[in-house]
Amino acid sequence: MAGTRYSSLAIAPLVRRVLGRVFVYLVVVFVLFISVFPLVWVFVASFKTNTEILSSALTLPKTPSFAGYIWAFKIAKLQYKFATSLIVAFSTTVGSLAIYSMASYVLARTRFRLRGLVFTLLISSILIPVNTMVQPVYEIIRRLGLYDTKMALILVNIGFSMPTCLFLLRSFMLHLPTELEESAYIEGASFPRAFWQVILPLTQPALTSAAVLTFLATWNELLYAILLTSSERNRTLPLAIRYFVQQFTFDYSAMFAALVLYIVPSLVIYVILQNQIMEGLVAGAVKE
Repeated sequence: MAGTRYSSLAIAPLVRRVLGRVFVYLVVVFVLFISVFPLVWVFVASFKTNTEILSSALTLPKTPSFAGYIWAFKIAKLQYKFATSLIVAFSTTVGSLAIYSMASYVLARTRFRLRGLVFTLLISSILIPVNTMVQPVYEIIRRLGLYDTKMALILVNIGFSMPTCLFLLRSFMLHLPTELEESAYIEGASFPRAFWQVILPLTQPALTSAAVLTFLATWNELLYAILLTSSERNRTLPLAIRYFVQQFTFDYSAMFAALVLYIVPSLVIYVILQNQIMEGLVAGAVKE
C-alpha cells in the first residue's frame, strides 16, 4: 500500500507536466491556425474562379488560374497604385530615419534643461487618436497647396512615425557607451561627424526596426490616403480593394489576387529582417 501511494505521488507531477505541455501545444496550434489559415485561404482562393469561390469556398481550385491577377491589374490599375505605395512608403521611411535619428542623438547625448519633458511630449503623440487629427491635417495640407500629392502623404506619415522612431533610436543610443564618442572627439571629430561615422553605424539594429515598422505602417495606411488624395495617380494600394466591389457583382477572385499582392511585400520584408527587428527592439528596451 505504501509503495503504491509513493508511486502515485511520483507519477502525479509527471502527469501535470505532460498535460501542461499538451495545453501549451494546443494553444500554439490554435494561434497558428487563426493567424495563418486566413492568409493561406486568400492565397488559394486567388487562383480560383469567382464561380468556384461562390460554390465552395474551402475547396482547392480544380484548375489554378491567373485570371484573377490579370483582371485585377486591368480594372484597378494595380501597377500604378503599387508604385505609388512603394514611393510613399520608401520616402517616408528614409525621411523618418534621417530626421529622427539626428533628433534621437541630440536627445540622448546633449544635456539641456527639460530634456526629459521634451522627449515625453514628442512620444506622447502616439496616445492621440488618429481620427481626431483629420480636420487640422486636412486644413494644413490644403493651405500648403499639397492636396492630392504624394508629398502630402509622405509628410503626414513622417509625422505619424515620430513616436516609434524616437523611442527606438533614443533608447538604443542611450545603451551605447559614451567612450566611443569621447575617443572620436580626442581625434578631432566634431559633434555631427561623431554621429555620422561613429554612432549611426552602431545603431543599425534600431534603424532596421524603426525602418520596418515605419514602412509597414505607411504601406497599410488608409484613412489619410483617402482624405488627402482624389486622383488615381496618387491613390495607394489599400484603396484599390474598393474597385472590386460593384453595385450588382462582387469579383472575389480579383479581390483576393489584389489582397495577395498587397500582403506579400509586408511578409517578405518581415521574414527577411525579423532577426534585426527583434535585436533592435530588445536592445532598445534593455536600458533607458
